[in-house]
Amino acid sequence: MTQLKNDTFLRALLKEPVEYTPIWMMRQAGRYLPEYRASRARAGSFMGLCTSPDFATEVTLQPLDRFPLDAAILFSDILTVPDAMGLGLYFAEGEGPKFERPLRDEAAIRALAVPDLGRLQYVFDAVASIRKALDGRVPLIGFSGSPFTLACYMIEGGGSDDFRHIKAMLYSRPELLHHILSVTADTVTAYLNAQIDAGAQAVQIFDTWGGALSHAAYKEFSLAYMQRIITGLKREADGRRVPVIVFTKNGGQWLEDIAAIGADCVGLDWTTDIGLARARVGDKVALQGNFDPNALFAEPAAIEREAGRILAAYGKGSGHVFNLGHGISQHVDPSHAAALVEAVHKLSRPYHL
Repeated sequence: MTQLKNDTFLRALLKEPVEYTPIWMMRQAGRYLPEYRASRARAGSFMGLCTSPDFATEVTLQPLDRFPLDAAILFSDILTVPDAMGLGLYFAEGEGPKFERPLRDEAAIRALAVPDLGRLQYVFDAVASIRKALDGRVPLIGFSGSPFTLACYMIEGGGSDDFRHIKAMLYSRPELLHHILSVTADTVTAYLNAQIDAGAQAVQIFDTWGGALSHAAYKEFSLAYMQRIITGLKREADGRRVPVIVFTKNGGQWLEDIAAIGADCVGLDWTTDIGLARARVGDKVALQGNFDPNALFAEPAAIEREAGRILAAYGKGSGHVFNLGHGISQHVDPSHAAALVEAVHKLSRPYHL
């Protein structure tokens, strides 16, 4: 493989010395970019983008051609995994993702099995294509949803405001939910390992809905399965470590527990103070985050001030990957994203002298 020209992101994840704090943004390839919207129109649909390695490569590289970001992230969707498991993913106009066959019936749940990964070959082909197109510019991040987050969509049949179906199962029939989570964890482990084999140089587990759980339920139904995945991941490729990032939105109260499951880095949303988080975890893990995505609607001078505040809160030394506390909004002005990247690169250098 081509030698990396910029490995700042990988070194920061491993708390190795860096010259500045690296930055990438969740959903950095997406609807806020006019070139993305043009690509999607040509692809015909969102899944048309996801299932075409050529289109996935094109849109993955678009933000890198605009901004000097320190990592690329595979353009895909977390719901490709349950789709491969036979649940029938589709996108209803104006309603977001839906499943034709949500897991409500006990027989269907018992029949759930790890799918043939050939159904996800388009993802692995995209990883290989993106890695080749990057030509060593920056590292490539692969990703998956966490078992619990995927199960939320698989059981609810789509997005949810209250998660009534999965929580009813959690409290009434926990053995059924554990079966779903177990099969999904095994699938995600194989899926991420295949991404690493195809060229992903770091992987992130997105636990978007883990923060909706009670304290006890989070540990049993979310954290334990992410730990199981991490235990089964390949941790070296091309002669260097493949770091793992875990991100539970609204999970700051469990920071110490998350830091103990074997990941190299823990993502933070904007509700957690990153300086206090660093004090809580010590040198155990790197931290990623945690700029409020809606602060990107402010003027560039305010964006720079907020970036400076977060950098100062983290303080001196490596182990910080700057990111948003969740995905970038489709309504953000791309020039404001540019202002954030520039501010982080400029303001962080004194912390790495």
